[in-house]
Amino acid sequence: MDRGDIGVTLPWMGAGTEFVCRVVDALPDDVLRGPSALPGWSRAHVVGHLARNAEALGRLAHWARTGEETPMYTSPEARSSDIEVSATYPIDQLRAELISSADELDATFAGLDLLAWRATVRSAQGRDIAATELPWMRVREVWLHAVDLDAGARMEDVPGAVVDALLDDVTRALSAKDDCPAAELAPTDRDTTWPLGLGGGTTIHGTAAGLLGWLTGRANGAGLLTMQGELPKVPPWL
Repeated sequence: MDRGDIGVTLPWMGAGTEFVCRVVDALPDDVLRGPSALPGWSRAHVVGHLARNAEALGRLAHWARTGEETPMYTSPEARSSDIEVSATYPIDQLRAELISSADELDATFAGLDLLAWRATVRSAQGRDIAATELPWMRVREVWLHAVDLDAGARMEDVPGAVVDALLDDVTRALSAKDDCPAAELAPTDRDTTWPLGLGGGTTIHGTAAGLLGWLTGRANGAGLLTMQGELPKVPPWL
């Protein structure tokens, strides 16, 4: 999958935004203050992060449109501080900012012309990227963090095409790490496989969603099978 294909990624982004907003809307206020599936983060942290992420991607879109360098965040410390502060907001404000920030990002993307989409900006990790990758970055956020809310959404709720694109993305990133094991991912519900590391090695079977959950640290690998014994240890994705 070409993660710069905005004809594909923009609809995925819109569907993911609608999905995560429905999940959040269904949560009572006290539950929204409760723990998420991410260590050290409440569900309010996740919601606050999604709002701040939409604003950060909007800054990169502004950079692409104007040529004015506007980084996602001024520093990693500022990013973390913004999330911590956001998590303390009144619940009504958190809910409203989740929606308003997503709407503003939609409008910002809609204002980019072909030249702007082709511009180069820089991710928070310092990687030079084409602006066409920005919707894909948001796709990852909305779909995976909907699961991280630990409020009923499962990896199996992520559309199959998005799961496959995430497997492309995650295996590529992990395989570039020195401590990535060599393995072959063989989803039982797909007609294709994904190499991990140098490929070969152990073959791991399971659903595509189950494999993705394990690779991204959102599942312990229960339900995955390998003939070589225990599942290999994979490094953190991000």
